[in-house]
Amino acid sequence: MAVFVLDPISPRALARLGSGVVDWRDPAIALWPEKADAVITRTSPVGAADIERARHLKIIGKHGVGVDNIAVAAARARGIPVVNTPGANGDAVAELVLGLALAAARHIVTGDRALRLGNLAAAALPNGRELAGRRLGIVGFGQVGRRVAALFARALGMSVAAYDAAVPGETIRAGGAAPAASFEALLRESDLLSLHVPLTRATLGLIGARELALMTEGSILVNTARGGVVDEAALADALRRGRPAVAASDVFALEPPPPDHPLLELPNFIATPHLGAATEEALERVGFLVVDQVLEVLAGRPARHPVIPQ
Repeated sequence: MAVFVLDPISPRALARLGSGVVDWRDPAIALWPEKADAVITRTSPVGAADIERARHLKIIGKHGVGVDNIAVAAARARGIPVVNTPGANGDAVAELVLGLALAAARHIVTGDRALRLGNLAAAALPNGRELAGRRLGIVGFGQVGRRVAALFARALGMSVAAYDAAVPGETIRAGGAAPAASFEALLRESDLLSLHVPLTRATLGLIGARELALMTEGSILVNTARGGVVDEAALADALRRGRPAVAASDVFALEPPPPDHPLLELPNFIATPHLGAATEEALERVGFLVVDQVLEVLAGRPARHPVIPQ
């Protein structure tokens, strides 16, 4: 069986595939649509035209959770399962959310820049805000959202509310959060809003000008989901008006964003280059989970985590 691995994964996970592997370092990787029995991708696109050409393809593995770079419906139409790795990077992403939230609340990036530039004037160093005892709002209560809820409640004593139209209220309560009365209510009542939804037709532009205007004065927005979930032009305008007061994002609609991106010019915006799952531990967990699923499907066993088109 020929397995093509389009992007870097854990060396130990790669070794588990054994012989017959073509990886990202091999020029023959470009031939995967003609040759592959299985393909594993992190960020490389697997489009409908590729899938149509891939006559031998039996499985598509996503190293991660979001499958917006894969034509899932086209794969389903051909009976090719797409699998992902839910939960394997949850701790890594949750910890980054905590780091970004603290950096935003305490102006850590601003302070670092001021110190490096020798500009410690009081006007350049605004007072921070404590997160302890404040209200965290979570949009999307899957495995990552639940880990974020537990981490912030335990570490900072924050009250947590969540909105997820696909998750019953009793499940949200069991995960340690209060079900929000509505999406709009969550926006109005959250001091810190954290996004954890996949990028689908329903969530594209979910946070736009109207939604940002509902956020409270002094609030913080953190996005570690997908860039397209937030209207970036609307967010830049909202940050200039001070509502939300600060935003932090690990993801952008176009990655990497251009250096002249409007958000990167704003002092109350913090950016990281999509490193939410980039810990040694998470990369190994995710790598092994996707590799094991690919091997299982190639051996004739059912997919453990099949993705359904949305």
